[in-house]
Amino acid sequence: MLEALTQQLSAARPLADDQIRQAVEQLADETVAPPVKADFLAALGRKGETPGEIAAFALALRDKSVPVPFGPELRAHEILDVVGTGGDRLGTFNISTVAAMICAAAGVNVAKHGNRAVTSQAGSADVLETLGVRIHSTPADAVRSLSEQHFAFFFAPDYHPAFRHIAPARKLCAERGQRTIFNLLGPLLNPARPSAMLVGVPRPELCEPFARVLQLLGIRRAMVVCGAVSATSCLDELSTLGENTIAEFYQERGFATSILSPVQFPVQPATLADLLGGDRQANAEIVRRILHGAERGPKRDAVLLNAAAALFVAGKTRSLLEGWDLAEKLIESGAAAAKLAALTR
Repeated sequence: MLEALTQQLSAARPLADDQIRQAVEQLADETVAPPVKADFLAALGRKGETPGEIAAFALALRDKSVPVPFGPELRAHEILDVVGTGGDRLGTFNISTVAAMICAAAGVNVAKHGNRAVTSQAGSADVLETLGVRIHSTPADAVRSLSEQHFAFFFAPDYHPAFRHIAPARKLCAERGQRTIFNLLGPLLNPARPSAMLVGVPRPELCEPFARVLQLLGIRRAMVVCGAVSATSCLDELSTLGENTIAEFYQERGFATSILSPVQFPVQPATLADLLGGDRQANAEIVRRILHGAERGPKRDAVLLNAAAALFVAGKTRSLLEGWDLAEKLIESGAAAAKLAALTR
């Protein structure tokens, strides 16, 4: 069946939702040869995925994830994820991970979905593990952590067992230099099914279609961002180095796109070199220094800007400027450092 769908995609004809569900079953089937799966994924990438196709793939794959038993009490409040698709290949430290911890210190329920490094030296799982935060947990343990600490980490391989049968095909595509839909799907597959999301993408033209996908998935509040570094490179984060492209939507108001300039915030002059990270140990030390208030330079500014947006998306503040001030207070008061300490006990 995948071969027939590959031919359909090669003719530039989109896939229907039922075809996507069947394709996901085949991709997760260990008896289907990896080259057949790789040819399908490559054909889909060459055609270009529509928002509807991306959403349908995400829904079908989420249905295969390990369920998380959230009760109505947790679901009554926003559950936030702060995440990037990766792929900017600029080597910055783990900005989203620090911003997520600051949000948890503010009392926002943060369900952080992540993995080990793929296109960087240190992924969120690598850094949290180095800090002493538990990255492997049962669904019940994750729910308890979210209830008690306002933070839970969902290590992607633990919650997506079907991916082990897809990995060889993805490796084949990577060896051929072929992009696949899985370069976009990571932030969409959080098994906690967050209701609010701050998502970074590596190219500004992805902001609006990715936000449309989040709408189709039933997210209540979302901001998709891409931050300029130079005329030719962008971060999958909000940038303090240049203008930011934003697509956002909220239940109480409609879809909007905008450009956000960092000059609206008290950011210090900086270059990309000021935001670079290193391996897991180096990045873990950066995280500690920011949360303990020892780092007061451009790295802190980058975290404050992204935490400001995340707090606003979660409904904790009424504006990004208010979010910046709250994030700063959480660091200065010791609450952010206390949150890290609580998560490493």
